[in-house]
Amino acid sequence: MSDIKSIGGTVRSRAARELRDRVLTGRLRPGDRLDLDQITREFGISRTPVREALLELSYEGLVAVTPRSGITVIGITPEDAVDNFAVLAALAGKAAEWATARVTGPQLEELHRLADAVGPAPDVVTANRQFHRAVNLASGSPRLMTYLRQAVRVVPASYFDLIPEQEQRSRADHAVLLDAIGRGDGAAARTIAEAHVLDAGAALGDWMRANSTSDARPPDRPPC
Repeated sequence: MSDIKSIGGTVRSRAARELRDRVLTGRLRPGDRLDLDQITREFGISRTPVREALLELSYEGLVAVTPRSGITVIGITPEDAVDNFAVLAALAGKAAEWATARVTGPQLEELHRLADAVGPAPDVVTANRQFHRAVNLASGSPRLMTYLRQAVRVVPASYFDLIPEQEQRSRADHAVLLDAIGRGDGAAARTIAEAHVLDAGAALGDWMRANSTSDARPPDRPPC
């Protein structure tokens, strides 16, 4: 029985996040057929949220849902992954630039606290997301936050499991970014934030290329 019910968010959003992550990391590959009943049994939830989650992924172009053919994984190529991160990088760069001009003293202190917490955190993925979300919020732009919430979905939840060396590099980038924000150098903050995300995308693209030539798949883990 899955523990999908025990984590944050709605049942549908949790199912969508897990299925999206499997597609983005190659655990579900292009051409794979998905069985709705099998997924509901694995996740331990009803058919409706699973069906809605799969529809959400179909709107994102990750799966195809057709009346006769059922549900088929479309997936993404390594090049698609790099392009996805490039879009996210542009948004993250603008957020960092605006945050530099608009951040308050208490917000900057909180950013340093969140950056320091990433290293020793038992859940590095969550700690990393909290740091970046705080930078984005400091931009003071609700519209930009809306775009970022959509774009950040291209980052697999298991990213640091797949590419552990990026964890240390990420922390180093956070320190450099906060230095630029603290100096009030918006142009530098934007460049650093963009390069940070582009580097992460390139690393994921390289990982996908390396793994697409073999039958090896990322190790299974409990949903979400």
